[in-house]
This record gives sequence, C-alpha cells and structure tokens, in this order.
Amino acid sequence: MELELTRGGRTARVSAQGGELVSYRDENGLEYIWTGDAAYWSGRNPLLFPIVGGLKGGKVRIEGNEVAMNRHGFARNSTFTVAGQGADWAELELRDSPETLAVYPYPFRLVVRQQLTDTGFTTSVTVTNTGDNPMPFCLGAHTGFRCPLEAGEVFSDYEVRFEQKETCPTLVPDANGLDPARIRPCLENADVLPLEYRYFDEMDTLIFRGLKSRWVELRSKKTGRGVRMTFPGFPVLALWSAPGKAAPYLCIEPWHGVPAVAGEGPELADKAFCITLSPGESRTLGYQVDTL
Repeated sequence: MELELTRGGRTARVSAQGGELVSYRDENGLEYIWTGDAAYWSGRNPLLFPIVGGLKGGKVRIEGNEVAMNRHGFARNSTFTVAGQGADWAELELRDSPETLAVYPYPFRLVVRQQLTDTGFTTSVTVTNTGDNPMPFCLGAHTGFRCPLEAGEVFSDYEVRFEQKETCPTLVPDANGLDPARIRPCLENADVLPLEYRYFDEMDTLIFRGLKSRWVELRSKKTGRGVRMTFPGFPVLALWSAPGKAAPYLCIEPWHGVPAVAGEGPELADKAFCITLSPGESRTLGYQVDTL
C-alpha cells in the first residue's frame, strides 16, 4: 500500500513497506528519489533499525543471548500501519511482534512521520521503549537520490558540498567491518567533494565521523539543481553508490550507529553511537531535504 501526499504542486508517495518515502516530485514533475532499479540497487529510501550496517559474523549478543540479524535490521522489510494522514503528511507505525522479539527482545513503538514542505520534505522517526528494561538501538537513514537528475548529465557532473570546510578522513569498511585505524584521506580543508565512481569502487561507502557540517548538498555543477539534506542530531554521515556498477544514484545517509567495529564489545549496547532508552522513554531523530 502507498499513500499519496500533495502540497503546492509537489507530490510524494509513502509506502507501508518500511514506512519509507519512495517518491518525491517537484512542481515540474521532476523525480528526486531513486527509482529502485534492481539492475543497480532495488532499495529506494529504507529506514535502518535497530542496527546500522552489518554485524560481525551477522550476529550480536542481546541480553546475553546471541542472535542473528540481517544487515541494517528489520524495519526496512517490515509492514507498517498507518497511524495518521493529512494532505501533506503521513505517520506510519511499527510495533514489536513475535517475529521481531525473536531477534530483538524488546517491546517498542517506532513512528515515522513523512511531511511535505514548501521546498521539499522532512522525515522524523520517534522510537519509544514500551517495555520494562533498558532498550539499546541504532537508527539511520539511507535516502537514494537520482544522480544525474536530468537528461544530458552524468554522475561526475555532480558534487557534494558541505556546510563548512572539513578535514575528515573516511573510514574504510571491509568484510570484517570497520577498523578505526584503517582510514583514507578524503576531505582536506575542503567543503566540496567532486563525485567520482572510483570512491565507491575502491571503498564501497564513504563514512565520516565528527563532521562540523550539519548539512550537505548534492548539486549539479552545470545547472545548480539538486538537494540539500540537513541532519541535526546524527553523528555519522555516509555516502554510497553501488560499487562497480556506475549506478545513477547517490545515497546520503545520516546514521546514529555504524557497522561492526574492530574491538567493540559483544553486546548490541556496546556498538558505537548506540542509543539506550529507559522504560517509557522516547527519542526522535530526523532530517530535512530541500530542493535547490
């Protein structure tokens, strides 16, 4: 099931599968969200919960028991229920079930609000611990944007602009996860990263910790068209396009969590940037996308 949102000539579609916004078109009908072409990547805009990335060996200990969980968790493959809807917004809800409790033994309520604005859209996620024990979780976005946006352009016509000049290496993932000692220089007193497929062919994902910037722009050097994503509250930003495929999209991914890190403890709560909620406590994280 998909829900239709409209505001001032702008439209969006929101899917009950994963609670994700799967289409956003401006007043001229230009689509900004990746279409999910399986030849490159079948995803579009998944929500990452209760883990971000992969686990070491695909497993983690929770409450002393070892459990297996697929990469990026289960929310993206879950069917949400509609909790509320207006002309330009929708709220979708996911609660614990026997299936989730088998791998993540915590009662929870997860509410995703997708909202159109005058210049784009916002996505906010509220996680509530409805159980009796402290509840650890990680949360991330994985928004795929079409790149290039318009005919006659190519991927390398685009660049990523940062709010501030940054000196920040990227963590380099491999089959075993991340090693904080294994980094690659990337941003050196720069606020612009030219887009080149070689980054993703060599490193798969660019993962930045400790950025001063709270927004980045994906912008065409030819037309200036693109998007700005503002991501307050997220300590990690990742950029990804499928390696080796010259894929016509870029994912901009604010994360509160990271894949498996060398030397991390065995429990989910030991993972870097993991959030732990007390019984009855809620936490809201979100991001905003504006078209340029």
